[in-house]
Amino acid sequence: MEEKYGRESAEMKEHWKLINETDSINLIKIKKILDERGWLGQKVIGNQGNSTLFLVIQHSDLETQLKYLPMMREAVKIGNASASSLALLEDRVALRQGKRQIYGSQIGRDQETGEYYVSPLIEPEKVNERRAEVGLGTIEDYIKNWNMTWDLEKHKQRTKEIESEKKE
Repeated sequence: MEEKYGRESAEMKEHWKLINETDSINLIKIKKILDERGWLGQKVIGNQGNSTLFLVIQHSDLETQLKYLPMMREAVKIGNASASSLALLEDRVALRQGKRQIYGSQIGRDQETGEYYVSPLIEPEKVNERRAEVGLGTIEDYIKNWNMTWDLEKHKQRTKEIESEKKE
């Protein structure tokens, strides 16, 4: 849609409005389930249901993510949620708190150039080790989805630039 109409088009704005409305409704439903029943595993709600729990929390506000992050951590320990999904939530929360991500799952976009990049990482040299521990593929394969290639030195330089802009 963005390619067809443009990033700032009326069509894109309407599309995001619909997404946000749907997300709000879904969040009300998911919070009720989680608050009343906890993080239900695949045996209870199936793979798609479990994925839905994660995706709704992943795309919610920081306060909601922080509330349910401990619940999801516990769910991973007992097999009710996947470690790879938890990794994505951990990364998103870290970045929202002004920290670096752990697993390299969060992609940023330069507002001026439209270029995608891997958001700042803790020890980027070891990202693939951490990704493997939670069942994620390599960073090189992952970022192909955005037509990117992994360049460790470029990543380190961009991270310095991003973090120096935050301090200003």
